Amino acid sequence: MYTEKVMDHFQNPRNVGEIENASGTGTVGNAKCGDIMRIYLDIDENQVIRDVKFKTFGCGAAVATSSMATEMVKGKTVQEAMEVTNKAVMEALDGLPPVKVHCSLLAEEAIHAALWDYAEKNGIVIEGLEKPKSDISEHDEDEEY
Repeated sequence: MYTEKVMDHFQNPRNVGEIENASGTGTVGNAKCGDIMRIYLDIDENQVIRDVKFKTFGCGAAVATSSMATEMVKGKTVQEAMEVTNKAVMEALDGLPPVKVHCSLLAEEAIHAALWDYAEKNGIVIEGLEKPKSDISEHDEDEEY
């Protein structure tokens, strides 16, 4: 059911924890399944993500997508982090079962929520960033991820 990469990131998650005084923190959840994901970003003066940590309450796929998403944004610029989509997270994990696709959307939204927090704290605008939803189950059921 799950790929080797999903199992590896679930059993050996990378970047677990929190960052005190994070540059940006984003928390999103899905009320329908109960998953909650929080991402912490440490961003330097050149808008490069120096460090990233996460805490996730949820299923194995939620933990795996959180872990992979943090790996994908670490060392990237804020603008490069904006390009990390749920599809990119799924591809990096060699796929997810259809019923778990929403977990990759949580990861994308948590990154965007943390970037939004960073932008608000610093009075800047990040091109292409929209105010994030705190509950991704607000998306239409039929919407294609």
